[in-house]
Amino acid sequence: MAEIKTPESAEPKSRAGATQGDRHGLLEHSREFLDFFWDIGKPEQETRLEATEKLLEYLRARPGGSEMKYALKRLIIGLGVGREAARPCYSLALAQLLQSFEDIPLCSILQQIQEKYELHKVKKATLRNALFAKLFGVLALFQSGRLVKDQEALMKSVKLLQTLAHHYNHLQGQPLKVLVDILCEVPEAMFQEILPKVLTADMNVVLSSPQYLELFLLAQRKVPKKLEKLTGPVDLFSAENIPRLVTVLKMAATSVKKEHKLPDVALDLLHLALKEDKFLLFWKEVVEQGVLKKHSWPASYLCFRLLGKALSLLSKEQLQMVMRGDLIRHFGEHMVTAKLPSQFKFAPEMSEYVGTFLEGCQDDPERQLTMLVAFSSITNQGLPVMPTFWRVTQFLSPDALRGYVSWLRDMFLQPDLDSLVDFSTAKQKKTQDASLNMPERAVFRLRKWIIHRLVSTVDQLHVEKEEASIEQVARFCLFHAFFKTKKATGQIPETRQQFSFPMDDRTRDFVVNAFFSLLQNLSMRLKQAPDQAHGGRSWIYRLVQLADMLLNHNRNVATVTPFTARQRQAWDQMLETLKELEARSSEAKATAFQHLLLLVGLYLFKSPTESCDLLSDIQTCIKKSMGEKTRRSRAKAINSQEPPWVEVMVEILLALLAQPSHLMRQVARSVFAQICSHLTPRALQLILDVLNPETNQDEDDNVVVTDDSDSEERQLKGAEVLSSGGQGRVDSHGRHVVVERCDPFPPQDNKNSESEEESEEEESEEEERDGDVDPGFRQQLMAVLQAGKALGGVDSEEDEEELGDEAMMALDQNLASLFAEQKLRIQARRDEKNKLQKEKALRRDFQIRVLDLVEVLVTKQPENPLIPGLLEPLLSIIRRTMRSGGGSKQEQDLLQKTARIFMQDLCRARHYCHSLGDQAEALHAQVERLVQRASHQADSSLALYYFSASLYLLRILKGNTAKKCEQKSQRAGAGSKPQDLQVSPAHFSFHLVQAASCLDLSLVTPVYSAALSSFLTKRNSPLTIPMFLSLFSRHPVICKSLLPILIQHMSGPERLHQQAILLLQKTLAMQELRLCCEEPEWVQLIGQVLAKVTKNLHTLGEAQSKPEHQKELSSLELLNCVLRTVTQRKLTLDLTVLLGTLQGVQQRLQQGECSAGPSRLHDLYWQAMKMLGVERPKLEKKNAKEVTNATQSPISMKRKKKGFLPETKKRKKRKAESAAPAATGGDQPPSTGKKRKRAKSKSPAPDTLAKTPGLEKKSKTLPQVNGAPPVTPTEPTDKKQQKALPKKGVLGKSPRSALPRKKARLSLISRSPSLFRSGAKKKKVLRRKGRTP
Repeated sequence: MAEIKTPESAEPKSRAGATQGDRHGLLEHSREFLDFFWDIGKPEQETRLEATEKLLEYLRARPGGSEMKYALKRLIIGLGVGREAARPCYSLALAQLLQSFEDIPLCSILQQIQEKYELHKVKKATLRNALFAKLFGVLALFQSGRLVKDQEALMKSVKLLQTLAHHYNHLQGQPLKVLVDILCEVPEAMFQEILPKVLTADMNVVLSSPQYLELFLLAQRKVPKKLEKLTGPVDLFSAENIPRLVTVLKMAATSVKKEHKLPDVALDLLHLALKEDKFLLFWKEVVEQGVLKKHSWPASYLCFRLLGKALSLLSKEQLQMVMRGDLIRHFGEHMVTAKLPSQFKFAPEMSEYVGTFLEGCQDDPERQLTMLVAFSSITNQGLPVMPTFWRVTQFLSPDALRGYVSWLRDMFLQPDLDSLVDFSTAKQKKTQDASLNMPERAVFRLRKWIIHRLVSTVDQLHVEKEEASIEQVARFCLFHAFFKTKKATGQIPETRQQFSFPMDDRTRDFVVNAFFSLLQNLSMRLKQAPDQAHGGRSWIYRLVQLADMLLNHNRNVATVTPFTARQRQAWDQMLETLKELEARSSEAKATAFQHLLLLVGLYLFKSPTESCDLLSDIQTCIKKSMGEKTRRSRAKAINSQEPPWVEVMVEILLALLAQPSHLMRQVARSVFAQICSHLTPRALQLILDVLNPETNQDEDDNVVVTDDSDSEERQLKGAEVLSSGGQGRVDSHGRHVVVERCDPFPPQDNKNSESEEESEEEESEEEERDGDVDPGFRQQLMAVLQAGKALGGVDSEEDEEELGDEAMMALDQNLASLFAEQKLRIQARRDEKNKLQKEKALRRDFQIRVLDLVEVLVTKQPENPLIPGLLEPLLSIIRRTMRSGGGSKQEQDLLQKTARIFMQDLCRARHYCHSLGDQAEALHAQVERLVQRASHQADSSLALYYFSASLYLLRILKGNTAKKCEQKSQRAGAGSKPQDLQVSPAHFSFHLVQAASCLDLSLVTPVYSAALSSFLTKRNSPLTIPMFLSLFSRHPVICKSLLPILIQHMSGPERLHQQAILLLQKTLAMQELRLCCEEPEWVQLIGQVLAKVTKNLHTLGEAQSKPEHQKELSSLELLNCVLRTVTQRKLTLDLTVLLGTLQGVQQRLQQGECSAGPSRLHDLYWQAMKMLGVERPKLEKKNAKEVTNATQSPISMKRKKKGFLPETKKRKKRKAESAAPAATGGDQPPSTGKKRKRAKSKSPAPDTLAKTPGLEKKSKTLPQVNGAPPVTPTEPTDKKQQKALPKKGVLGKSPRSALPRKKARLSLISRSPSLFRSGAKKKKVLRRKGRTP
């Protein structure tokens, strides 16, 4: 077999040190066997393991062969490779090999390792690799599991490890670590024998490194009596040894800095301290006062990990002591300060320790509660450092969780600041502010955390088993959010709870927000099981009943915000309406209304004034919607002074969406999904007024959006959508409601608004640029300086001398006051700007929430006739956000959500409106408007949205049928048949559908015709080819009307010509267009295209510039497409003119082909000629010398003389140059040389092609055209005059040329540039040599 190359990384000196016998043995092994050793050293774990398994299987199949010896040798060599990642791979493979083949003696392997890596023989550069090779060799022996059984190999390995321990600079403490690991597995008797050889009696040596201390602790754990005889009685925790223990632990912490783990020596010391009952001394003196004294983060992390490991080993008293010491304060400080992304955070690791502890002691709830309370008591100036949502609570037992909830409630009511482990960071200690250390501030921070912690515990509670705990938390939040105690009573347990610190308004606001967050959580998670336990009632319904019970106990309980008589009446009416809805709970609408009514009813406690009006309106809408059975007549609706209930409900939902509440958002979506089928144009306009940026951006906002994050009171402010310029009325509650007529499809002209937007942007840029220049301030400054005589003329020096100290002081005071006022003005402008930006952000956020209603409408009611009215408002949002650049995240979110609703949910929806009524004329005008706006956009991506909207409207118009059109189609269908109209059934049904639709082609076709003309004539048109292809595929009737425009622009300028031809080429390939056209129309269309292409091909081959060349290419591509269509459809067309034109330019193309070689243009030309029946002639193979002489210029000849090859070095040709070339026809004599020259053929003209028997046979299959017999396009070579062509020909299979049947291979020399011919010739000679036997 071929020579095997071993990897240099795995065998660095194998070739130099191998004997001749080894080389012969190496060649005996197969490539598969040698590849195992390559794969073992690869970094991929799966590859390594697979290679090791295959190697073991290979060796098991050949136990007595030479492969075993070679495998051991290769693996031992691999132990000393330079790549650190490969050493453990070879060590593990060697261990598995020794484990599988126990007959291999370990001492021999150890001896081979020592002989291979003798330290006094290796070079200095490879000393480190040799040391690691010995270390990993001992590891391989240990990992095989046989080392502890072989005493001789064990003693030699221990001795070797002791020797390696002296090379600390290279191996650090790794040999001693391996020694400790080995001795952990050694039997006790053998350990007693080895111990005196590995451990000294000097305690200074034992306490000098973590490895020796770990070895000492191991001996004390396994053979304490033997150790005592060796070293005597030793007290590691004595006052003398504690400083050295601290030093050893710090060294151990530094050694595992990158590994992020706890050193074994620290855990062994902890076990020893617990065993000797000296844990308190160890923790206080060694850990907190020693290792933690000087803050070093590696030492701190060691202490944190030691704490985590100690949790499961300590008693309850020891846990309480540890959780109140300096270490836990330092941990809290780390939790507060480690905020940057680059900083290491220990919180996830500590959570794992705590989770493991809680999971391991689920049968001890008291121990779990102690641990969780201890971590919750770590506070930074009153605020606990642990997160409010801590996943470890999932491991709590039910008793422990109930106890924890009870502790949280007690701490909220009566905060015990003394029981907290409070601390302040170094930065907080430097800040000398007495207000930061006040107990009221600490109580506020603690209560804020506790209330959110209470709400988050509901996520960990089981729905069915912990219903009582959930209800307890919900009652607690509801009571302390909206009620206060007047007199304690046993019927209400919450009244017995007294506050040690009174609860202020800020804390109550947090409780209110936490209550509604809990309500949202309950509505999402707890739906089935609690409802079944309480008669099918939801949690929000039960909380409303609880609130009603508290309202009825007015002697013992009072609301924080007292109810007026009207508000209490609204509450009572709400309860009555709930009972009525409960009777109709089977209806989905009733359930949605019930949820809305309950939520607004609870908001009555938060903001009574606004919610009272909403409640009354909601009840009115519910009664009307649930009570109406038939729709009112149009006249009654117009004459009524009261708006429909759905409009009022939409206003209510917009008011709810104005609040930053996710629960409100969900309720609004669910309610709107039930009422969107009753939507009116006015109700839809209320939604569009919010989304319309033209009315909301330039004028005063019509929507008041609340922001709970900045409002301390956080009251609900009603959001009323009012339209300027409308006619108003006053409803029964005295509120102003706007009533105006709105067209469902209003024509919107955005040109003025766009100009206004651009002017506003320019003004804002000028204000920012000139913000620092204030003419008024400049004048005031000049006046102050002139009054103080600080500005002088020519004699300014005299004026300066006249200014005294008092004058200077007065001038300084005036300047200071002036600049202070200017600073206040600048700050006021900045505040105003920030306020405007904040209002804009709130407005954008509100629009994003209102888009939820639009999304619900287009997904739930896609066939609603109001849907087309959404197109232009959505396009306005897209245009506005795209022009603004989408700088902020809210702008991007608004754009993405609007575009998704517009394209996916609206334009690409499966269902659409089928009942337009009398809106067809308005939709035609809207189509025209959208197409015109698409043509005037500056960006193609924005134009795509407008064009897609027009296609959506065309789809609606095409899918709807008018009554008169239906009657006409019925008469046409009854009185005529496809046979009478002389069309196919497919064409008949197609035209019948077109005649019955509401789509008026006389109105739509000119619109798209103008757009197509603009696209083909305008240089930077936003319209694209895919837009028109989408139009043509969906509406082929419009496509058929626009094809003359495309054919007309085929002979225009280069760019427009290319666009027209590319669009026409893709259009002609559409099956939809073919079905739309009848046979005569299709033939006429193809004929027009061919005539236009033929006209363009008169100048083929004369291109001088790149655009002209591209024009020729596109014309030929279109020609090939048309000819393929003619061939497939078997159309009858006159191709005489086309063939004559192509033959007329053939000579010009051949000249270009001979000079520059074959190109895309020539290939397309001969593809067309082949479909016309003319084969591409074979190119003549020219002599290399002639080609060289023809292509070289005088300049190149001069340059070639420099460094030419002498005649003596030139290779003699084996065959005489005077050999005659092969004949072009007839039989050739057999060649006598070793090489056979290939036949050379001259390229004949089309009129000199010879007729062959194959041609005659082929010509029999050509179809006849107009009764004329089929003819070939050329005559035989013996005739000089060409036979006249028939007037009309049909494309068929191309006849074969007059060349002989024997194929002549074209050489690379004749088709390649001159620079590559020599190389091609050499390659050709080499290929022929390779074939020679």
